[in-house]
Amino acid sequence: MFNRQDYVYQSSDPKGDEGFGKLFAVIICFVFFLGALQVAYETVSGWYQNFMQWSSEMLAFLAGFWPF
Repeated sequence: MFNRQDYVYQSSDPKGDEGFGKLFAVIICFVFFLGALQVAYETVSGWYQNFMQWSSEMLAFLAGFWPF
């Protein structure tokens, strides 16, 4: 009846895709940074707790030999 062609318009926004990719990369890097920060904090905190436990045990051991 009508000789009409239908067109499919595909809108692609390469700058929008690039912006989304950059934002996603920044978020992933930030999460990795927070993970590394957590590992460093837990390591230093563990060292501190172990040192305090060792020093208190050493002090208690030396107090047994200290002449009062």
